[in-house]
Amino acid sequence: MDVNTWIAAAAPIATALVIKIAGGIILYVVGRWLINLGISLLTRVLTARNLDATLQRYIANILGVALNIVLVVAILGYFGVETTSFAALLAGLGLAVGAAWSGLLGNFAAGAFLIIFRPYKVGDYIVTGAAEGTVTEIGLFNTLIATPDNGVVIVGNGKVSGDIIKNYSTHAYRRVDRTAQLAFGVDPLDAIARLKPALAAIPNVIADPAPDVEILDFNPLGTVLAVRPYCHTSHYWQVYFDTNRLIAQTFGSAGYPAPYIIEEHRPGPAVNGSDRAPAAPQAPGGAPAAH
Repeated sequence: MDVNTWIAAAAPIATALVIKIAGGIILYVVGRWLINLGISLLTRVLTARNLDATLQRYIANILGVALNIVLVVAILGYFGVETTSFAALLAGLGLAVGAAWSGLLGNFAAGAFLIIFRPYKVGDYIVTGAAEGTVTEIGLFNTLIATPDNGVVIVGNGKVSGDIIKNYSTHAYRRVDRTAQLAFGVDPLDAIARLKPALAAIPNVIADPAPDVEILDFNPLGTVLAVRPYCHTSHYWQVYFDTNRLIAQTFGSAGYPAPYIIEEHRPGPAVNGSDRAPAAPQAPGGAPAAH
């Protein structure tokens, strides 16, 4: 067979192959354009309905993955590949990947539930078993929490959703719990009368509810007061430290003595029939030790 005959025989095959490849490329380009258009239209609809931005991202990603798989199967079918066996292979691969990435997929599903049920949102101050701080991002797989010491904790959504979540941003204010120890002999009612108006003057302490100052307990040192101002969560630590400073300043200005434990010393048993009390302990150098 000469060259001309070979070229004449191969030309129709090459032409058909080129047309097939060009058709596959066109199918891919048009398919990708339609997928992007569909995702864009869906995003606009969800935005118009004021759906959470993170949930929009979830839905768009799931739709994009599903449509791209359909596009790949369609292109393979166009080239004559048996798509039934390919679909079975893809399903098996999906099960294998799902088993290997069960934790990751669990975090993905947990993130969707966090967005839907909204136990917290971006900007909330929360406490979980894993971290405490302000939520800065709810991602596809993780939640980012900015801690009070200016760190960032990345927690899997599955761990957060499966744990107890304490959200301090749900209500308009938060209570600051402090205690004040009084010495024996100090009138607790006088201390309460001094602290209450002073607490109300601390910056960012709200007036309603008013600060609480009450007798909390009694111990070997004296009376313990509960000191509880209220403030917005964003001012918690400022009010916390200002309250400690105020307690020290108020008690110091009032001249209250420092709390101390009163110990009763009894004479020990007589030694060799003697009624003498035990000798006082001696400090280094022979001087009596101070009590």
